[in-house]
Amino acid sequence: MPPIGTPRRSDSAISVRSLHSESNMSLRSTFSLHEEEEDTEPQVFAEQPSVKLCCQLCCNVFKDPVITTCGHTFCRRCALTSDKCPVDAAKLTVVVNNIAVAEQIGEATAMAGKPGAYEVDPLGCPFTIKLSTRKEHEASCDYRPVRCPNNPSCPPLLTMNLEAHLKECEHIKCPHSKYGCTFIGNQDTYETHLEVCKFEGLKEFLQQTDDRFHEMQLTLAQKDQDIAFLRSMLGKLSEKLDQLEKSMELKFDVLDENQSKLSEDLMEFRRDASMLNDELSHINARLNMGILGSYDPQQIFKCKGTFVGHQGPVWCLCVYSTGDLLFSGSSDKTIKVWDTCTTYKCQKTLEGHDGIVLALCIQGNRLYSGSADCTIIVWDIQTLQKVNTIRAHDNPVCTLVSSHNMLFSGSLKAIKVWDIVGTELKLKKELTGLNHWVRALVASQNHLYSGSYQTIKIWDIRSLECVHVLQTSGGSVYSIAVTNHHIVCGTYENLIHVWDIESKEQVRTLTGHVGTVYALAVISTPDQTKVFSASYDRSLRVWSMDNMICTQTLLRHQGSVTALAVSRGRLFSGAVDSTVKVWTC
Repeated sequence: MPPIGTPRRSDSAISVRSLHSESNMSLRSTFSLHEEEEDTEPQVFAEQPSVKLCCQLCCNVFKDPVITTCGHTFCRRCALTSDKCPVDAAKLTVVVNNIAVAEQIGEATAMAGKPGAYEVDPLGCPFTIKLSTRKEHEASCDYRPVRCPNNPSCPPLLTMNLEAHLKECEHIKCPHSKYGCTFIGNQDTYETHLEVCKFEGLKEFLQQTDDRFHEMQLTLAQKDQDIAFLRSMLGKLSEKLDQLEKSMELKFDVLDENQSKLSEDLMEFRRDASMLNDELSHINARLNMGILGSYDPQQIFKCKGTFVGHQGPVWCLCVYSTGDLLFSGSSDKTIKVWDTCTTYKCQKTLEGHDGIVLALCIQGNRLYSGSADCTIIVWDIQTLQKVNTIRAHDNPVCTLVSSHNMLFSGSLKAIKVWDIVGTELKLKKELTGLNHWVRALVASQNHLYSGSYQTIKIWDIRSLECVHVLQTSGGSVYSIAVTNHHIVCGTYENLIHVWDIESKEQVRTLTGHVGTVYALAVISTPDQTKVFSASYDRSLRVWSMDNMICTQTLLRHQGSVTALAVSRGRLFSGAVDSTVKVWTC
């Protein structure tokens, strides 16, 4: 620890004489003190300070003492720049200021010494003060260094010498310099200049202008504050308005969702009620048929199994009776091949289409598939391999049927007729004059039946000319079936129309479905003919064509029933629930 000098004076206060010495070093020290930088001048204490007031790191009296985590006190700078405590080698971390030690140091009696020596500066301020009141004294001390207000390049001055310096200063500016006067001189020339300065006579006007300008600036500042406040309020109001709008939108969304849910529930209730009423009617009809002796309880169809494997709705079905194979086309762009005889499992998945598979048809040992990708693919049933792809239409291929070694494909306002030559399809003719999508095609021995918007056209299978047109109601025709005695069609608006095949007169409209009738299929025996209908309402209905009544409603699918196929007395149904079900008596 460096020696602490003891002065010859015994004043119980610090001498500030050295603080305002005329030496450059003293001035620099004082400026740094006013700028709140660390005072690097040595201090000479009037009395020997206690060792307890000295930092064990720098060995000087504490400056800004702090307590660290180890419980010891050090200068703040020492604690921040040192890693370990010199007492117990603990890591140093500042916890809190040591106010008690700081107050003891503030009451200590000391004097500032000359730079590099422990002596009182005789040229400094003659007053003595306590160390804790040093800054308060310096604010009004005559020995406080100041700058010349005329020119910063003038040498540093003490407060007591400022007045004399101003009388001799050669850098006095005209008080009207802010208006553009360029005068600079001493006190004598300054007074002479004021007598001739062109701005002096206007000083009152200029002062009034300055005052008014200052008032306008204050007013403008106040207006700016008001505008800022109003903008802030407007921003808050906008935020509140946005929140209210979002809240209202959420509430409207909830209301719309609840309304939609209620509407769906109501529709479902009405649908179920309609089905229950129909079932009661069918039960009564069956009872009456049983009384009359024409009802056969062995003809009740039951679900015998479910084919699961597609990843999307099933839109079409086709049965290859020779090999007991069922083909199903789906929105997952694949065709699955199912064994319907023994295992009831998927034998293979045929991939090749880039769109939904909408139609399937078999001719000989060839499977033909139509898709939303506008193509027809030819598959070999024996090898289950793709053998050809034809760009068939400009729009999705909705339906396919074959007859007389010809393939018919239906699309938007068009039916194309293809000659089947091996694995090739050669366009033979395009049938026109159709008013909408052709979603249903059925071929018999002599005729082709096509369904579009409220119309069924009957074409001669050999001449490919339209020979008859049946007008329907209920929107577009989605399905057609032909029995030995009737032409049957299902429509968009839930209806099933029946015509006599010979007279072409409409004989009945069958009601009961509460959704679009997507598909129709026929099972005929020597004793009776049954027509099966599949609907958007998730049900299948069995219709007796002898008395035109529904004898059974099949409810096992969880989605709209979209496709039907029959083989050996069995009925297959495909649905939007991605499954295929098999029904038998």
